[in-house]
Amino acid sequence: MSASLTAAMGAVIGRDLRLALRHGADTLGAVLFFIVAGSLFPLALGPSPQLLERMAPGIVWVCALLAALLPLDRLFGAELEDGSLDQLMLSGLPPSLLALAKMIAHWLTTGLPLMIAAGPVAIMLGLSPSRLPVLLAGLLPGSLTLSLLGGMAASVVLGARRGGVLLPLLVLPLATPALIFGAAAVEA
Repeated sequence: MSASLTAAMGAVIGRDLRLALRHGADTLGAVLFFIVAGSLFPLALGPSPQLLERMAPGIVWVCALLAALLPLDRLFGAELEDGSLDQLMLSGLPPSLLALAKMIAHWLTTGLPLMIAAGPVAIMLGLSPSRLPVLLAGLLPGSLTLSLLGGMAASVVLGARRGGVLLPLLVLPLATPALIFGAAAVEA
C-alpha cells in the first residue's frame, strides 16, 4: 500500500476518533451496557461461585457481542445522512480501504473499551485471575472480528429501512463461531 493511501486511511481513522470523542455517548453506552448486562447474570443465576466462574467466559463474550452491536447502525449511517459519506467516497481512497478505516476506528472506540471493561466484569463474575489473560487474549482478535463483521453488515443494510433491525440478524449468525471459540479458549 502506498504512503498516500496509508495517510488517507490514517486521516479517516483520526476523523472518526475525533467524532467519537465529540459524541462519546455511543462508546459510553456500549461500555455501560456491557457492565450492566454482565452484572445482571449473578442476579439471575444465583450467587453460586462455582456456577458463575464456569459461566464467566461465555457471559463476557455474549455481553461483548451484544454491546458491540449497539453503535453499529451509526458506523456509516451518520455520514450517509449528512452527505459526508459521499465526500469520503470522492476522496480518492478506495471504498474497501475507507470501510476498513471506519471499522478500525469502530474497534478503537468500542472494542478496545470493551476489552478494558472485560477484566473487572470477569473478576466480578468470579473468573480466576490466572484465566483472565487468556480471556483478554481471546477478546483481542474476537473483538476485531466483531468490528469487521459488524462493519460489513452495516454497509449491507446502509440505506435500508429498519436497518437497525436487520443488522443483528446479519451479524449474530456470522459471529457465532467467534463466540464459541472465544469462550472455549478459556476452558482449554
